[in-house]
This record gives sequence, structure tokens and C-alpha cells, in this order.
Amino acid sequence: MALPASSHFCAGLPARLRQLFPNAIRLSVALGLLSQGAPPLDAAPADKTSDVLLLTMQQELLRATGSLAKSDPPPYFLSYSVYDDESAVVVASYGGLLRSFGGRRRSADVIMRVGAPALDNTHNESRGSALTSGALPLGDDRDAIARELWRLTNLEYRRAAPAFLNVKTSATVRSAEEDLSPDFSTEPPQSAADNSAISFKFDEAGWNDKIRRYSAYFRKYPEVYSSGVFLQMDSNKFRFISSEGTKITTGGAMARLVIQAETRAEDGMELLRVETFQAATPEGFPAEPEIAKKIEKMAADLKALRAAPIAEPFDGPAMLSGRAAAVFFHEVLGHRMEGQRQRGDQEGQTFTKKVNQLVMPDFVSVVDDPTLKQLNGMPLSGAYSYDEEGVPASRVEIIKDGVLKSFLLSRMPIKNFNHSNGHGRGQAGRMPTARQGNLIVSSARSVKAPELREKFIEEIKKQGKPYGLYFEDVQGGFTLTTRALPQAFQVLPVIVWRVYPDGRPDELVRGVDIVGTPLAAVTRILLTDNAPQVFNGICGAESGQVPVSAVAPAMLFSEMEVQKRAQSHSRPPILPPPGFDTGAAKIPDGSAMPPVKPSVEPPVEPPVKP
Repeated sequence: MALPASSHFCAGLPARLRQLFPNAIRLSVALGLLSQGAPPLDAAPADKTSDVLLLTMQQELLRATGSLAKSDPPPYFLSYSVYDDESAVVVASYGGLLRSFGGRRRSADVIMRVGAPALDNTHNESRGSALTSGALPLGDDRDAIARELWRLTNLEYRRAAPAFLNVKTSATVRSAEEDLSPDFSTEPPQSAADNSAISFKFDEAGWNDKIRRYSAYFRKYPEVYSSGVFLQMDSNKFRFISSEGTKITTGGAMARLVIQAETRAEDGMELLRVETFQAATPEGFPAEPEIAKKIEKMAADLKALRAAPIAEPFDGPAMLSGRAAAVFFHEVLGHRMEGQRQRGDQEGQTFTKKVNQLVMPDFVSVVDDPTLKQLNGMPLSGAYSYDEEGVPASRVEIIKDGVLKSFLLSRMPIKNFNHSNGHGRGQAGRMPTARQGNLIVSSARSVKAPELREKFIEEIKKQGKPYGLYFEDVQGGFTLTTRALPQAFQVLPVIVWRVYPDGRPDELVRGVDIVGTPLAAVTRILLTDNAPQVFNGICGAESGQVPVSAVAPAMLFSEMEVQKRAQSHSRPPILPPPGFDTGAAKIPDGSAMPPVKPSVEPPVEPPVKP
């Protein structure tokens, strides 16, 4: 879904699945830098690489910088980023194949900066003027590749040069800015050639059959009105070269299996369950019996949710599972730690002036470490070796013992933070900005899960509340960071329980969202458990969709506010699903319609209570 630059949407579903099932989610020679000591590109020895594309990029960039140096105004920085992607997608629903396709695409981003690092064409709202994108030929035809890079470079200069003149004019008539940091940081040139990407091997017929078979399990559940199983496999190679002398090649592969199911309560409320699996290749997914068991659990959850009462607005003790707490921190804290949120008169700057101050309980620490590929055997979506600006990924200590220490930084400096820490991220065609990678929350005050629940009940009694809320699972969330809108966040729970202090069984409820403001919310953590959980998802912001991970233990909060979720009032389907009529269904030859029997039929399990 399209979002304004100030809002951020994160969910466990990839964008393609949201398009296919729209109801399932509501929810980037340095002419000016040569004088600063950067090595001139033409001073390097001849490139002996057999990578025709990279060599062509290098030759064309060198030619472009020499030619554009004669322009007025001349650019001081130029980079080429090329994304070489191969992917396969399979989508099925109720035992039928909806989509099955694969393909390869190659695209180029040309980034150009005109002016000087202190002030260039990207200043303030003109950041997008630095980038022009387009498709590149898939083969190794040097002339064809060079011609397209030439075309994109010319188009980009015609955007960047007038944008810089506008920036200079604006700077003379506007009042002085609070943060006078440069528009671009100086970083050492990098050289890396990682060609370890997993070769793309995909058994299309085999996976078509498997995904179709997985989706057929939902045919047993009349209460599941919409469902689908989505497989996406991507193998990619990223090449980056700049006029500063940086030359990087990285690669990787990732497979995601997403299962979603939706139903509707009698009052019209839409109810959703999603399960996501991630591995380097599809062969790393769980075996079919485990997949079938997950589907059984999803169906049981939806059936229970249909019958569950609607929760009322509430403000009181709450406990979040590790998965829910991970999403909570991603939304509430993570986005506000991104560097560009700290400068500009449009940003709320919630934590900008709180460096070296206590911003949350002193037993909580937060890091973002994209160098970690997995944690406790669980793959992490937000891992990468170099960001989209050619800077090495690095571990950033954001909060240490409750004290704010640093921010996530791209090559856009902010006051007192002059260099990138390798978090300039973006999808192809978008200008890189500071983004989260693997956000990891740890606690020095933790107990085992049963004791955390006991402390939860004690807190409910202490506050004299009739119950507390336990958030077992979430589907995503979003947040706002601009001054023009409330500095608020919203986390979208799926499985929520009322926990009673008098010993009554926990009660499943539906129809509430976690809401609040960040400065207050993060101070109310009382205790955590000692078993961190991982949330892998896709996060959308101004630099596009990027894979992220968040890791956190379960958490007890003294206070959490929820509001009623917006809902439809459409009735559930009047016509029963095929095969569930009171009379026997007939097929054209007059025989009875055979029952659906998937290859594995595990027993139906009730929803698991905390």
C-alpha cells in the first residue's frame, strides 16, 4: 500500500501477497571529493575481473565523471547501483494454483550529487532529485549496457543540476536550520567481491504441487472464507561502484513461505491469521506434517476468534509475547532511531536531544546488528554485509542499560554523528535512507516464563484491575514520525487474552489495537522473560520495502492502552462453501462429489493459551 514518507508499515506478508489477497492486510572521480583525499578512480590498476557488467559500469562511470566535470554546476559524486534478481513465485488457494511464474530482472540506480557535501541537491525535501532508475539489458552486451547507463546518467544530471540551484535559492530566503550538518558524509572507499550467492535452483513442478497441496488443507474448514499459500524465492546480486573508488559485489538468496487465512465474525469483523517461514532455500522449510499442523492451528484460532467477545478500550497491566514485543519495539522505538528522523523541520525528533539520557528502564538494552544472519538457529531477515550506499554493515549500540547512545545512520549526517554506520538501506529505485536491520532487545532483569505470568497477575491485583491483557501474536503495525501528525504508533494484535487475577480461565477476545506514544510507552516495562523470539517481516518507509527482523523477550508492562479496531459490518457469506450444503452436491455425471483428503491429516488442536 502507498504510504506517506512519514509513516511506516511493517508486516509479516510480502507486498506481492498483499496484492493477491488485498483483504488480508489492513494495515539508496568524486569531482569535489578528490581534493579531500579520496583516490581518483582512474588511478586504480586496470580491472581484471571477468564480470562484464561490473567492468562496463566502471568504464562508463569514469567516462561520465570526466565529461560532466565540464558542466556547470558539476557533480561531485556519482554512483551506479545494479540489482540483478532472479525470482520464482507460487500462489495457491484451496488446492488450486493461482500463480506460478519466475523470471529475471536487472535494474540500475544512478545517484548523483551536485554542489558540495555541505550543501547539495538532496537538501531537505529535494532528496529524491539525486536518483534516476531504469532497466538494464539482461545479457553481457557491453554496448547495450553502456548505452543505458549513459542515458540514465544524462537524465539524472538534468534532475540534479536544477534541483541544486533551487536548494541554493531556498537557503538564502529561509531561516537558519537547527541542524547544520552536511548533506553527505565522507566515508573511506570500499572494495569487496562476495560471489557466494546460492545458485538459483527451483523445482517448479514439484513446488507447484506442494503449494497447491498445502492450500488444500483449508478446504476442510467452512469458517475460513479466504486463504492462500504463497512461496517466493529470490536470488540476487548487487553491484555498487562510485566515483569515490568504492566497488562492491554482494549476493544472497532467501525463500519465504507465507500462509494466510481469513474469516469474518457474525458482526462483520474481519479476522486474520498468518504464519511465515523463512530459509535460504525452500528446502529449509519444515516438513509437510508440521505445515499441516500449523494450518490446523490457524483454522482453530479463527474459529475461536469468531466466537470471542469484542474487547473494550483498556488501560492497564499487559504482557506481550516475545514476538509481539519485537514488533512493539520496531514500531515504537526503531523508526525513531533512524538518522533522518533527527533533522529537518518536518520530523517530530522524539529522541533527538536525549542522547546520554535515560529513556527507558535501566535493565533494557537495544542494538541493531545486520551482521547477524541468524539467532538461536532462526534466520534473520534483516541481515546484510554492505548497505545500498556501499558502507559496511555494523553493529550499533542504540540503548545501553536504558541510556540512549546512538542512532542508525546512512550517509546523511546529523548533529554530533558525522559518519554512516552502514544502515543506508532501500529497495531498487528508491533513495537509500537510514533503516533498521536486525533490531535486538535484551534485558538484565528477566525470569522464566511461568514466573513472568505470576508477576503479571500480581500487577493486576496491585492495580485493582478486573483483568490484564496478554498479547500472544501480532500481524504487524505502523507508526508516524512527522510533526504534522500525532507522534503515535499502532500495533495490530491477532491473538489477545484477558487474564483474570481470581483464577478464572483466560478468555480469548478480539478487535483491539495497541496504541500510544513512544516516550510514555517505553518507560512502563517492569520485567521480561529469558526466551527471546524473532519476528521476520517486510518494512515499508520512504526508501521502499526492506526485509527486517526484530528480536525481543516477552515483556510485562505496568500499563498498556488499547483501542477498538475499525471493522466492516458486512455479513458473513450467506451461501455455504461447496461441499458443506445440507444436500449432497452433484457433479455433471450425477455422482456424489468426493470428499477432500489432503495427504496428511493431523488432529485438530484448540488454540494454545499462554
